[in-house]
Amino acid sequence: MYAIIETGGKQYWVKPGQNLQVERLNAEVGANVEVKVLWANDAEGTSADAKAGTDSAKVTAQVVRHLRGKKIIIFKKRPKKGYERTQGHRQDLSEIKITDIKIG
Repeated sequence: MYAIIETGGKQYWVKPGQNLQVERLNAEVGANVEVKVLWANDAEGTSADAKAGTDSAKVTAQVVRHLRGKKIIIFKKRPKKGYERTQGHRQDLSEIKITDIKIG
């Protein structure tokens, strides 16, 4: 049983029990959230496709923790002009655990 979900503008291939890091969710640690399902399939071969109008699949996940990603350094330079700029960025993330995938 697996599904393709969308959260934070990105798509993920998931199965029950899997942990993954997604962009920060507005939910408390330990809360159950329902994520948007694009496609799902179960052990019997039954599938649900959101684009085909059979959006009867539900994926629930539990928020394990909130964290910040690795630091990314942005460096800009213009040759022979003396222009140098350095900037850093750390993305806010949430780690979720896929608890259940239901079709129908």
